[in-house]
Amino acid sequence: MKKRFLIWTGVLCAAALLVGCMFGIPPAVLNYKYAVSYPKKYNVTKETFDSEDVNRIHFLNTGSSDAILIESDGHFAMVDCGEDSDNPRGLPDLELQGYEQEVLKYLKAHAAGEDGKVVLDFVVGTHAHSDHIGGFDTIISDDDILVKKAYLKPYDSSKIIDYEVEEWDNQEVYDQMVNALIAEGAEIISDIPENEFTFGAFTCKFYNGEIYSGDKKRGENENSLGLLLSCNGSRAFLAGDINNIDGTEEAIGKDIGKVELLKFGHHGYDESTSTAFVEALMPDIGILTNKSLFYSLNSQSKKDVVRISETAVYSTGENNGIIANFTDEGIVLTNNIMQ
Repeated sequence: MKKRFLIWTGVLCAAALLVGCMFGIPPAVLNYKYAVSYPKKYNVTKETFDSEDVNRIHFLNTGSSDAILIESDGHFAMVDCGEDSDNPRGLPDLELQGYEQEVLKYLKAHAAGEDGKVVLDFVVGTHAHSDHIGGFDTIISDDDILVKKAYLKPYDSSKIIDYEVEEWDNQEVYDQMVNALIAEGAEIISDIPENEFTFGAFTCKFYNGEIYSGDKKRGENENSLGLLLSCNGSRAFLAGDINNIDGTEEAIGKDIGKVELLKFGHHGYDESTSTAFVEALMPDIGILTNKSLFYSLNSQSKKDVVRISETAVYSTGENNGIIANFTDEGIVLTNNIMQ
């Protein structure tokens, strides 16, 4: 029995090494405990993270869902808020693990002022799926959280495919977020701006912000917002659940251009991260908001991020959350951020 155990252990270790090599990631990235950097010539220093003028993106570990905190010059904003525990329709398939309390705990530990209050200058609900906006009603309603405004496109179920309308809780999580915002007096911006705007040291720009008016029903992922962030000469694109079913990635890719970091669309699943998108963005760093590399990145994406862009890919699940620090020398990553 012990011999078999050792043999299987060796096989699994070899498999892990092979996966690391496939993605161009140092094997140690699968289980490292401290800060890592990319490119490797950059070193993490204590001053990088203790200074008051830090500019960084926190990718929280919320399973296979998105919860992203943006920090700049002492100000904070959020893009999506993770899966929730609610099941308003009582459907068996919607009995999912929620992360509201983990997100709330992280905000109060890392974004609170001296008075214990967390001020979010803005929040973004990329689209009306529970794994992206489900947790917002809990966060917005908390007595220690103040949300000033929210970027949220209107949800129109008449434009959404029947399966989602019948089997998912898009309408419910959208209504919960809107009602929480109204109750707290936050401004709701449904007409998404096309022009760049600033947030601390970041320059920001939304993509796929237009409201769909076509006759053909489609999935809510096709309505997902994307957000481009630029700071200290580095650029990151947070793709939400944008895909290329209707050509969205091809349409926006050329305009976005080269980025240093890409938060993969739709957790790396099929129909996102097309070849054209990889060729347009050529990311150095790829962040997967998913449990593991094994759960995500469809086969074509796996080929393209290695063959075309040689992207170093990291999953939030395997790394227990990741911070991308925008320094003068480039983007430096820190893992294991959720304790």
